Amino acid sequence: MSPATTVAYTERFLHENDAESIPARDNKDTTGDILALFKGLDLQGSIEHGSASRDFGGMHSSEPLAIIKPTSSDDISKVIKLAKRTPHLTVAARGNDHSINGQAMAEKGIIIDMKSMDAARIEVSPSGSYVDVGGGALWEEVLKSCVLSHGLSPRSWTDYLGLTVGGTLSNAGVSGQAFIYGPQTENVTELEVVTGNGEIIFCSHNENSEVFFSVLGGLGQFGIITRARVLLQPAPDMVRWIRAVYHEFTEFTRDIELLVTHGDSFDYVEGFVFVNSDDPINGWPSVPLDVNQLDSSQIPSMAGPVLYCLEVALNYNKNERLPSSVDMRVEKLLGQLRFCKNMKFEKDLSYMDFLLRVKHAEEQAKANGIWDAPHPWLNLFVSKNDIANFDRLIFKNILKNGVGGPMLIYPILHSKWDDRTSVVLPEGEIIYLVALLRFCLPYPKGLSAEEMVAQNHEIVQCCMKNGFDFKKYLPHCNSKEEWKQHFGNQWTRFQERKACFDPMAILAPGQKIFTRN
Repeated sequence: MSPATTVAYTERFLHENDAESIPARDNKDTTGDILALFKGLDLQGSIEHGSASRDFGGMHSSEPLAIIKPTSSDDISKVIKLAKRTPHLTVAARGNDHSINGQAMAEKGIIIDMKSMDAARIEVSPSGSYVDVGGGALWEEVLKSCVLSHGLSPRSWTDYLGLTVGGTLSNAGVSGQAFIYGPQTENVTELEVVTGNGEIIFCSHNENSEVFFSVLGGLGQFGIITRARVLLQPAPDMVRWIRAVYHEFTEFTRDIELLVTHGDSFDYVEGFVFVNSDDPINGWPSVPLDVNQLDSSQIPSMAGPVLYCLEVALNYNKNERLPSSVDMRVEKLLGQLRFCKNMKFEKDLSYMDFLLRVKHAEEQAKANGIWDAPHPWLNLFVSKNDIANFDRLIFKNILKNGVGGPMLIYPILHSKWDDRTSVVLPEGEIIYLVALLRFCLPYPKGLSAEEMVAQNHEIVQCCMKNGFDFKKYLPHCNSKEEWKQHFGNQWTRFQERKACFDPMAILAPGQKIFTRN
């Protein structure tokens, strides 16, 4: 879309809606006025008074004007169209409230509770090639429905499945299968979207493609995803889950890059960094897959303050492969790797249990009280060219004592991502995802939330100071200049898409990219 077309569209849209706008009293409508207007919309869903809310990050709170619990896309369209007629009202879609920095909040605005929609229905196609699913459905619901009832499964996942379909597609959706299938945004073929203009649009690669690629990774800025068609494949029965320890970063990156670029590989490849100590949260005890403890005497004496763990999984079916054939395949794949001798852990479990492994960790975290504590997480994409220096300056220095939770690091392939989506990545074919999944532990066990936030800032500043090619994933910026820097040469395109699909800046105000009035 050319800048001239964008400007013309925006000017026409603003002119057409100016006559329909609701006059403001002293530039501000009262709460009673707004709620009365919404009650007159004849929504099929319900309207609730807003209340102060916090998200998973636990560091931001907001009080919306109202919470809408829609039953259909038509309800959402009506809400957005009414918001257009006011001078200041904003709208945010909220899924399972797993945001970190208030991205799904709308101070004195309208929250759309996506989990209430009838569109959360999950419908597998007769051919079994895809599933139609509502934007408010949780991925764990999709998993259970597809696997248990049809023996099928989506191809690409996130590690934690307690997230909504629309929420992850608005970011990317990354896990250990992304090196094969790309992120979740690459595994949908059709979408239903309600734009910031209030239009309900069906879109795909070929139909209304500008909407399709804009909302994928669009941070909720251009439309609310109300339905998605997700590609399926046969689901395996079992998974061989393996972890192997490294003490040299160069050996770790050599092997993990070999696995994601080699044609014959595992079905899942990730990795993480852990502290070279007996710290139960950050150190050796976090590595074994069962009750067996890591034998620290096997760690080379020259090992530094942190160690590295390769985590892989191989899918198989109980009736199709004898255990010996699985063993042979694993032995062949591991035989080319250089992990520490006698530092391998493995177990067999069902496919469902493997994909829900973080769900089990969530249950434990809720039981000991840390799930509801603040979570100042930081997620980055870092170019392969800079990952060794990232390890030297950040893992071995700033984070040598850990983060009170997992420190993930694994490569993805740029060629598996469609550059037409709104996601921005560093340059180069091999890019590392770095995820610092902090859990704020009470003193004296760990840093305070404020100290964690300060450490995150220090890490970002270190990347910038040293000229690293990196991007934030699930980004949060504090100024327009930071957002411009984040999007780089894609900023103009992002602005044009906003001007086309949400020119009044109604959607996703919590991202703080664009401000209404």
